[in-house]
Amino acid sequence: MLDVKNLYKTFNPGTVNEKTALRGVDLHMEDGQFVTVIGGNGAGKSTLLNAVAGVWTADRGTISIGGADVTSLPEHKRAKYIGRVFQDPMMGTAATMQIDENLALAMRRGQRRTLRIGISRPEREGYREMLKILDLGLEDRLTSKVGLLSGGQRQALTLLMATLQKPRLLLLDEHTAALDPKTAAKVLDATERIVGKDHLTTLMITHNMKDAIAYGDRLIMMYDGRIAIDVSGEEKKKLTVRQLLELFEKVSGSDEADDTLLLS
Repeated sequence: MLDVKNLYKTFNPGTVNEKTALRGVDLHMEDGQFVTVIGGNGAGKSTLLNAVAGVWTADRGTISIGGADVTSLPEHKRAKYIGRVFQDPMMGTAATMQIDENLALAMRRGQRRTLRIGISRPEREGYREMLKILDLGLEDRLTSKVGLLSGGQRQALTLLMATLQKPRLLLLDEHTAALDPKTAAKVLDATERIVGKDHLTTLMITHNMKDAIAYGDRLIMMYDGRIAIDVSGEEKKKLTVRQLLELFEKVSGSDEADDTLLLS
């Protein structure tokens, strides 16, 4: 479902601020695979996600989604393949519109978007059922303005909206980093339920090592623009944070287990 080959990206080339963010990254994800990506600041994880999303073009390499080569496509043309949830809970919803209206817009993605006809009763009941999976009580607040919701509620709603059309690839860009621990746990649980229910191919970036181990079926750790660790299956299930740090030190030749790697 996702095939990244020999991806390179350098920012500000030829200047004193030159920074090589990706160094020949290869990543292949099967349909329905849930991959978590961990790494310190500057490791390349966000650059990789943004390259896949089309925020910027890679210097070298290719990117395919669902068999379609999207390497040269701009961000807006990749949107039909991708659902994305950003770190900022305010980015994915329209604050002045109701919950059901936001869901209606997401449901009409790719079509001519208008609410002039209104939302039918069957549609509204469908949205009510969908919201139950979030376990936040939003199914009883369909006509509430989204701007009145908490950050966690808005982020959970954004997650639901991003997956309504069952994208070929779901990108989660540290989507719980701005939330308090209790709310973050709820959003992560909702993420796991939605991804599992719809068998979505998912790439989730996180700073939290415990979350990277607990969620998904494959874990990648990036370091210096490369994939340093790639574990899955039973090996991933048995990992502890300490073992992951020891593995990182072994493959990177570094003992810089700094705060960016130890957040939990």
